Amino acid sequence: MNRRERRQNMNPSRVEMERQAQRRRTIIYVTLAVLAIGAIVAVGIAVRSTSVQNASDAPTIAQISVGQVAPTFAVSTTAGPFDLAKGDGKPTLLELFATWCPHCQREVKVLDGLYARNGPRVNFVAVSASPLGVDSVTAESQADVIAFMQKFGVSYPIAFDPDLDVARKYLQGGFPTIVLIGKDGKILAIGSGELAGSDLQKALTAVSSGKPVNPSFGTQPAKKT
Repeated sequence: MNRRERRQNMNPSRVEMERQAQRRRTIIYVTLAVLAIGAIVAVGIAVRSTSVQNASDAPTIAQISVGQVAPTFAVSTTAGPFDLAKGDGKPTLLELFATWCPHCQREVKVLDGLYARNGPRVNFVAVSASPLGVDSVTAESQADVIAFMQKFGVSYPIAFDPDLDVARKYLQGGFPTIVLIGKDGKILAIGSGELAGSDLQKALTAVSSGKPVNPSFGTQPAKKT
């Protein structure tokens, strides 16, 4: 073997050098992608942990306010059809919930008690308002809503809203969102998160007797008017 042949055997070919460079670039790209995914996940966890403790984040903040005419909606509930425009001359307590939301799950017991005491005088309706189902991954379905009702013992009417129409009209950036609508169709109070049964009962008692209602159900100081 001559000197030239020995040099060729000792030195990698151009093709081999290009292959090695390509492998190094691939490793770098994969590493950067993994780091980017990790950063996104970390940010998501941080945002979730700093959210309001008594409410689960919701994707929508509807432009509603106390005193305005409540946006109309109609849904099919577990107790039959409900149309806000045909409220039978009664106030309406509307809840927007997510089946995956632990705060909504705990609020069921509160609303069950209120419904037992006030059902004949007040319309109760809870409407699904999240695009995600109980596993927080797949799309919400009627089956998720029925499973939620059965698992947590919901006694008041609830509805699956596949178009999220009610959410777009009422949701306040937190689950659950609870809205009290008067007999005249105007919004009387808006609250977000787990609300105390005593505060909700005060509002229902006030509206039933024609007295002023705390516009935030007592979660914040009522504004003087």
